[in-house]
Amino acid sequence: MRHYYLATLLAPFAFLATPALAADLPRRAAPPPQDYYSPAPVANWQGFYLGLNGGVGFGSFTDGGSQLIGSPTGGLIGFTGGFNYMAAPNLLVGLEADFDFTGMKTSNMPYAGVFTNGRVDDLLTIRGRVGYTFDRALVYITGGFAGSNNTVSVGNFWTGFAGQQSTFQTGWALGAGLEFMVTNNLSVKGEYLFTSVGSDRYFDFSPAVLQTAVNNSQVKVGVNYHF
Repeated sequence: MRHYYLATLLAPFAFLATPALAADLPRRAAPPPQDYYSPAPVANWQGFYLGLNGGVGFGSFTDGGSQLIGSPTGGLIGFTGGFNYMAAPNLLVGLEADFDFTGMKTSNMPYAGVFTNGRVDDLLTIRGRVGYTFDRALVYITGGFAGSNNTVSVGNFWTGFAGQQSTFQTGWALGAGLEFMVTNNLSVKGEYLFTSVGSDRYFDFSPAVLQTAVNNSQVKVGVNYHF
């Protein structure tokens, strides 16, 4: 009974002490404020661009030139320019042109006493592009006009004929590539392009008349600046 009276007398003091005890308990520190980083902007592909490209080419003189001249190979380097238009949020259409100087050449001796040389001096293409963008990446196909300036040399020991002729031949181009926007203005790309220019006649004025077309496969890399 005495314990009951003692507990009753001390109860108000226990109630008053509770806030004080709570104040003495350790408090959980608030987390430090986090730095805010704005999301990276979506790449803007639309607009004009200029760039450089280079790579290797593997070609062949076809028709009558296949066995006589052979298959030119070598490096190439040149310029690129174009315009992109976003027809839909991820659908890109555009127009691109490039001009390349090449070191593609071949030498051959198809018959005893007959010597030939063939060169692809330069390549020009004007192509449409259609691609799909994944933010900073672009996958595309391309096709259109192609033209190349080709030089053929022939020497015949038996007849004493020796001649060289250059001809600009036109045809078509088809290819595909992958381009990646490194910064908001700078992109890099890898591309495969096949060109085929129509058959033309060489040395039409002589007994060594030759008719040939030229096919080329090009593997190129490039860098473009977007305005």
